[in-house]
Amino acid sequence: MTDDAAPLPWLASGEPFPPVDSAWGLDAVAPGLLCAGADLSVGTLQAAYRNGIFPWFSAGQPILWWSPAPRMVLEVDQFKLSPSLKKTLKKFASDPACEIRIDSAFARVIQSCASSPRHGAHGTWIVSDMIDAYIALHQAGFAHSIETWVKGELAGGLYCVAIGQSVFGESMFYRQPDASKIALAALVSLCRHHQISQIDCQQNTAHLKSLGAHEISRAEFVKRVDDLSGRPAPDWHFKSLYWQELFAFNTAPA
Repeated sequence: MTDDAAPLPWLASGEPFPPVDSAWGLDAVAPGLLCAGADLSVGTLQAAYRNGIFPWFSAGQPILWWSPAPRMVLEVDQFKLSPSLKKTLKKFASDPACEIRIDSAFARVIQSCASSPRHGAHGTWIVSDMIDAYIALHQAGFAHSIETWVKGELAGGLYCVAIGQSVFGESMFYRQPDASKIALAALVSLCRHHQISQIDCQQNTAHLKSLGAHEISRAEFVKRVDDLSGRPAPDWHFKSLYWQELFAFNTAPA
C-alpha cells in the first residue's frame, strides 16, 4: 500500500464495521479494502450488505471485507438486450423443456460457481467457509439462486443476496452456452416486475459493462441500499410472463 494508507482494522466477532469511507482508496494496493476479521454469521453478513460491504478473500487469507468506490451497478431498466440474446431468450421461453427455477438447488449453484474456471484467475474466492455461510444465509431467506434448467438438467445459474428490495449479485456459472446470461436476464425480469431498481455488481468488468452496468459513487450506492433494504421483499418465484418485461425493451444494437 502507499505510505498514506490507513492501517487495516481487525474486527472481533460482533464488533461493528468501520465507516465505509475509511476503506483504502484508489492509490492503495487493494482499493476498497475496509477491514479484516469478524465472522461470516448470518447477522454479520446482513449487517455488511446493509452498509454496502461484502466479504471477498482466498484460501489461506483472513476474512476480508470490501466497499469499493466507485460501485458497479446494473439498473434494470438499462439492461442491454442484444438481438442475439433476445432471440435466445424467446427460444428458451417457448421451449417446454426449458425453465427457470428459483432456490431449488442453491447449494449446487454456489458449489458450481466455486468450481467454475475464471478467465485469467487461479483458484476461487468462494472457499468452503463462504459456501457454508451463504447456504446459511439462503436458509435464513436472504440469498437466492436463479437457475437455468434444460431437459431436467441444471445448465447454469447465479446466486445473489437480497435484503428487502436490495439485490446484490454474487457469481454465475454455465454448463451450456448462454445459460448464465439466461439466468441473469430472468433476474432482471423478476426485478422489473417487482419494481426493484438495481442489482449490485460490486466491481467494474467489461462483461458487466456490455450488459448495461455502470459505476456510481459509493455514497450514492449506500444511500440507495439503505432505502431499498427497508422495502418489502418480493416473492422469489419466477413466472414465464416475467419474460415480457424484457421482450418489451428496445433491443440494443448488435
